[in-house]
Amino acid sequence: MSEAPIPAELVNRLRAARRVAVLTGAGISAESGVPTFREAQTGLWAQYNPEELATPDAFRRDPRLVWEWYAWRQGRVRQAEPNAGHRALVDMERRVAEFTLITQNVDGLHRRAGSQHLLELHGNLFRTKCFSEERPVESWPDSDEIPPRCPHCGSLLRPDVVWFGESLPVETLRTAEHAAKSAEVFFSIGTSALVYPAADLPFAALAAGATVVEINPQPTPLSAQVSYSLNGAAGAVLPALVARAWETA
Repeated sequence: MSEAPIPAELVNRLRAARRVAVLTGAGISAESGVPTFREAQTGLWAQYNPEELATPDAFRRDPRLVWEWYAWRQGRVRQAEPNAGHRALVDMERRVAEFTLITQNVDGLHRRAGSQHLLELHGNLFRTKCFSEERPVESWPDSDEIPPRCPHCGSLLRPDVVWFGESLPVETLRTAEHAAKSAEVFFSIGTSALVYPAADLPFAALAAGATVVEINPQPTPLSAQVSYSLNGAAGAVLPALVARAWETA
């Protein structure tokens, strides 16, 4: 795939920007081989609808089933590595005074790549919390029970991800909205622009006067509204953009 042409004006704006915010979605992880949420059902799990497993009610009905499904998903994600797009965002962060990376992904690839100022809107597949009290839990006594129990209150433990029917973490979303509204340049990368409230963030940035850039192989509902729409894979477009902006190549 040939990479999208990068306008010189965009290069100049990025180089001059002191505040940059980035929103990433499933597309950037797909380039690492991580299946999207609805593509992930294979093998023994093909009979299940993921939207019926990722809910609090599903966990109440069959907590072991849900826990084992997430353990299987963790195994698939562990086989993936951050790609050139992830690494280019780490490089961009090092060069921008105020940089915020907002992701809808739960796979932890941005953190593994080295991103520091990271907001995980939908949680993280590899974190655990108490189902009753929602407190983060990093370790618990060995047990044959699946799922294990919270060492503090005895409730079942669950993945620390946002399920259908649950709200995004209030403080995380508030911080993301502030970053979008204060950004000089805002990137929307590998996201369908259909999942709210994250899909509002590029529009908030536009309304505040930011240069908004979409990087995606396919058009989205956002494409016609942005300042620049770069059709291509993040793993190709982002390294080229960073190299042009800071002459790293």
